[in-house]
Amino acid sequence: MTSSPMDVAGLVIDVLKALDVPYMIGGSLASAVHGVARSTLDVDLVAALCPEHAEALVRALGNAFYADLDAIRTAIASRTSFNLIHLETMIKVDVFVLKGRPYDHAQFARRTEQVVAMSPERRAWVASAEDTILSKLEWYRLGGEVSERQWRDVLGIISTQAERLDVAYMRRWARTLAVGDLLERALTETSR
Repeated sequence: MTSSPMDVAGLVIDVLKALDVPYMIGGSLASAVHGVARSTLDVDLVAALCPEHAEALVRALGNAFYADLDAIRTAIASRTSFNLIHLETMIKVDVFVLKGRPYDHAQFARRTEQVVAMSPERRAWVASAEDTILSKLEWYRLGGEVSERQWRDVLGIISTQAERLDVAYMRRWARTLAVGDLLERALTETSR
């Protein structure tokens, strides 16, 4: 039985790989890879989907997932997101279609292949620690700066990754994303 969010992510990732669609894991699963585990029942993936992928994606997911073809087509056309629901576990997978912003392409280019599960070992493309922080700061701002989960994730990644972080990269993109003040606050709170 598939039971964890990473197991469910793996099912979708296998389909994306079979369709030759570049992807990366983001959100709380990326936070977990970078050292900040928390319980979650959903999965965030970014995928470079094109219109011709929509039907093939639904067909390949088969009866294991609830997948709305029209919602997928709309999300691809508008470069937004859609969700898939794994019917056995009711774990939700949010798929964000790769946007056209320069930052989104920079983030995608910096993804790294990581070991995301053991027994058996599974490798997958994951957003970098820096980009996970920046994305979480952007979501935190868009959500009215009230999500303690997002903020704790940011502080946890900074604390865990410490000197390994490319702070200059984060500062450069934080200004572009209008979250520079939040990044500085997080760096101060973690004495970075």
